[in-house]
Amino acid sequence: MKSVLTLGAVAYEPRVVTIWDGMTRWLEQRGLPIRYVLYQSYEQQVLALLDGHVDVAWNSPLAWLETQELAHLRGRRTRAIAMRDSDRDLRSVVVVRSDSALHTALDLDGKRVGVGTTDSPQATLLPLYELVSAGVRPVPVCFDVTTGRHGDLVDGERGAAQALADGEIDAACMMDSNLLLFALEGVLPGNMPRVVAQTAPYDCRCLTALDNGPAELIDQLHDFLMEMDYNDPELRGIFDLEGLRAWKPGRTSGFEQLNRAREGLRAIGLL
Repeated sequence: MKSVLTLGAVAYEPRVVTIWDGMTRWLEQRGLPIRYVLYQSYEQQVLALLDGHVDVAWNSPLAWLETQELAHLRGRRTRAIAMRDSDRDLRSVVVVRSDSALHTALDLDGKRVGVGTTDSPQATLLPLYELVSAGVRPVPVCFDVTTGRHGDLVDGERGAAQALADGEIDAACMMDSNLLLFALEGVLPGNMPRVVAQTAPYDCRCLTALDNGPAELIDQLHDFLMEMDYNDPELRGIFDLEGLRAWKPGRTSGFEQLNRAREGLRAIGLL
């Protein structure tokens, strides 16, 4: 029987080390032997989970789908262990300048629409598919930074927002929460953007395991995560860095929209 649980995470920012140092320390103090391994991309992490180098992976929604597909080819099943409360029921929007002559999603047919990285679910895949589903064929203008990290950083979205503010593109895609962030930063003045389309709610991120992983240790991880309390002074700073108030059980229904988006964009050559 395996004695130590190994968790994989993508090192998209230096704070990832602080987060998982604190998380693993808290878990070990409560009796769960755990270590973590950092990867440069989700593609590396997906393969590490499939090859047994890690037992649990902190996955983006796109990495969840990639893991599910490759696991199926190997006769394995995936399990969503847990997710942050902040990962549930998110939305992305497509915005134009308030002085634009474009007023609806249909007006964006053939227009320059700024998106984030090519592999960003929230800033590229989901909002682009929303436009395509409405019968629109935009011309994506990609602000492609940190590919392989699935839009974990907002640099791509911020680049699209800045280009919109500068009049270089006709519209921009971003998470609705980042629309507020960019207004606060002054990238998009509060009276500038007008929302012309928004996605249905979707989920983002989950801790992923395979059915052949160390079940006892994985169940322990789930149970301890559910016990974590934002009011615990040892955890509050970690929670704030990771952007959550509570861990929730993993669910997969919120990834179906992304699966449809990916397949739909591939079918028309936009992915």
